[in-house]
Amino acid sequence: MRAKITAFLVGLSLACAPALAGSALARPNSERADVAASALTLGRAVADWQLRHMDGRFDYVQTHRPGTQNPRGWIQGAFYVGLTAFAERTNDASYLQALRAHGEAQAWGLGKRPLHADDHVIAQSWLWLHARDQDPVQLAPVKARFDAILADPPRADLTFIDGTEDQPCQARWCWSDALFMAPPTWTALSAATGDPRYAAYGDHEFWSATDWLLDREHGLYFRDSRYFDRRDDKGRKIFWSRGNGWAYAGIVNILKTLPANHPSRPRYVALFKRMSAKLVALQKADGYWSVSLLAPENSPPETSGTGFFVYGLAWGVNQGLLKDPRYARSARRGWDALARAVGPDGKLGWVQQVGYAPDHVAADDTQLYGAGAFLLAASEVSRGRF
Repeated sequence: MRAKITAFLVGLSLACAPALAGSALARPNSERADVAASALTLGRAVADWQLRHMDGRFDYVQTHRPGTQNPRGWIQGAFYVGLTAFAERTNDASYLQALRAHGEAQAWGLGKRPLHADDHVIAQSWLWLHARDQDPVQLAPVKARFDAILADPPRADLTFIDGTEDQPCQARWCWSDALFMAPPTWTALSAATGDPRYAAYGDHEFWSATDWLLDREHGLYFRDSRYFDRRDDKGRKIFWSRGNGWAYAGIVNILKTLPANHPSRPRYVALFKRMSAKLVALQKADGYWSVSLLAPENSPPETSGTGFFVYGLAWGVNQGLLKDPRYARSARRGWDALARAVGPDGKLGWVQQVGYAPDHVAADDTQLYGAGAFLLAASEVSRGRF
């Protein structure tokens, strides 16, 4: 299978028009390519490359290597969220085994910080496996952690303090990344247990964070309160691509397990539609989104934010929530851009490294959360015809 994938990628690269400088794949020919099939093929290539490179050294990662090595942290957690979606789409036994092996090795545990959203995201994989296996052992650690939070919920102010490494506000969800890491975990725990208290807590804290961080003018998220008044050199507000990607994909993952009759569901759908309309309008001609969403000039390709946006758009189209043809066109253009960033060996490039704001990106930059975003996108693009 890997030999076939490599041959497919090399053939696609040779057959198509020249790509962006530094990209390994060119744009698929829209008249010939079966996009759904290519999404599965490319998804397998990216998943297999990443799984082959989970040896603990991560010497291909440019920054934040200790965080990457944390098997219960947000970086690996975001990859495994993507792998669960792709495993569900393909029903591939090898991906199921990789997920179970990781959970068993970690005793289904969460990160060390009891309240920090980044240490909750790994449990989304455990909850997905529990839905298949119905093994209570997979559920016990996250339930114990969240029961303790419900018994004594944090009441921190949501203001981010500039220059402080340990943020008191991160006892709650005071930064946009947290909306991917935590709320879907709480909603999924309610789905697993039948106890509505978890989803109720997640719902309350999600809207507290959104009321705090969502810009009313543009319908986009500031990364945290430090950016409320910051502007770029042209006086524009700074909306980080991946920061909005985290929030946008988080909304999708909440909706996947939130009951159809939940009173907040229409509000999530309305927010999702509003963000979708704005994101389509901001997509660049090359199919990517800028690292700073309102600053398209001289912006390099970037695949983590783009991956999350393609995931959300394709899911919305597939669910019938985004009916206008412009959404399917945008998802397809974004997918073509993502495909160009995959090397013949399956390595995903152009992933902005760990950070909290728009920054430099290079063709060889990769990270596990970028692969996770790509797998989320592949899981939805492969379900439709874009």
